[in-house]
Amino acid sequence: MSIREFLGFGANASHSGSADTQTVRRIVATLEAMEPQRARALAAFAFILCRVARADLHVSDEETGAMERIVIERGGLSEEQAILVVQMAKTQNALFGGTENFLVTREFDKFATREEKLALLDCLFAVAASDESISTAEDNEIARICSELQLRHEDLVAGRARYREYLAVLKKSPPPHAA
Repeated sequence: MSIREFLGFGANASHSGSADTQTVRRIVATLEAMEPQRARALAAFAFILCRVARADLHVSDEETGAMERIVIERGGLSEEQAILVVQMAKTQNALFGGTENFLVTREFDKFATREEKLALLDCLFAVAASDESISTAEDNEIARICSELQLRHEDLVAGRARYREYLAVLKKSPPPHAA
């Protein structure tokens, strides 16, 4: 049985009412050699990482590199696979992020353990901090994701505290130039 059939994406499968999103389906299709649940989790994980990286409407090279490293470390993928997964997730997020963000995060919430959600939270801050500054938009997006994952506010505060030095809102502004 292929991963697509296992997940109900065969030719006869009805897409209406499916808990899976089109985004997750596309990424999962590239990972058919993996165990289906692992591929599903990895697809959602990568998409959510991209969600934070794109919160300020730009994904930097540093953020892309951080996502690839995280997917290699946490997902156990080769560098080539990680690059593919991250690039696909970036593309899907750019095209469908506005409509899929909540759906993919809700799907991740359904199958992830509390420990996996907390690990994701740390990874979200790591991606946002990879360019040495967590913008207010990125921080707000992480807070939304934390809420969608049904994590406590204390979890968000603890995660944020580990990356405090990168929060743009807490950085000193340069002095104004004399005219």
